Amino acid sequence: MELGLHIPNFTYPGGPATLADDLTRVAVTAEEAGFARVSVMDHLFQIANVGPAEYDMLEAYTTLGYLAARTEKVQLLAWVTAVTYREPGLLAKAVSTLDVLSKGRAWLGIGAAWNGEEAAGLGLLFPSTAERFERLEEALQICQQMWSESDAPYEGKHYNLARTLNSPQPLRTPPILIGGGGEKKTLRLVAKYAQACNLFASPELEHKLDVLRTHCENEGRDYDTIEKTVMMPLNIGDKGENIPAILEQIRGFAALGVAEVHGSVPDVWQTERLELIGRELIPAMAEL
Repeated sequence: MELGLHIPNFTYPGGPATLADDLTRVAVTAEEAGFARVSVMDHLFQIANVGPAEYDMLEAYTTLGYLAARTEKVQLLAWVTAVTYREPGLLAKAVSTLDVLSKGRAWLGIGAAWNGEEAAGLGLLFPSTAERFERLEEALQICQQMWSESDAPYEGKHYNLARTLNSPQPLRTPPILIGGGGEKKTLRLVAKYAQACNLFASPELEHKLDVLRTHCENEGRDYDTIEKTVMMPLNIGDKGENIPAILEQIRGFAALGVAEVHGSVPDVWQTERLELIGRELIPAMAEL
């Protein structure tokens, strides 16, 4: 199994003046420690379970471009892109650009969006849940078309593109990760379009995977071709005292076929925790 680092918080002791250096140190340490992926949220206000809305928040794709220039191996993605915050043609172009400039390390993490407060605050499109899911499916179709040899028009219910030209193409077709565990819509879209799903470390995990398996059968998709990822906190404690319990939980995920665990580390600017994870947790996970 692999481990990924999620960076949801940019309010560090040094403030914005040292944030670029702090992020560089975090990402480089994570890469050296053996983390497979580094992600940031696609939010514009901080979300409630991390801190007050007024806390520092960086725009996702600008941040990923910066991290691409500071790293060499880690895969990079937004966890996850809010579909209504960017027109799909622009989003496909942004992910393509990230892939080219990172030398083939970009993913598209995407979801239907949920934070109406920040959308209203900054004047972004935020229609009904039903419409956001319609737009998500069209955006997935547009991205797939733009990452193909076709530059034909796209005509949908919500988006119309006269020419889906995308030059340069990404160095590899960016894998698509769809975030969320909605059983009727989200997991159906995973089965139809995605290379990976994102679920949470909850008692419902096994059930969610069973639902995904059913959607795959209905879509004629091989369930085993979809990478299963789980998001969970990586609170290892000050000296790693929580690592045995975390590893035991991860063993349970491995038994269900989960291939990657992805999570945030408290006070991540104190990179000693990342180093400790690299010494004690990541090697043990690699054997699962």
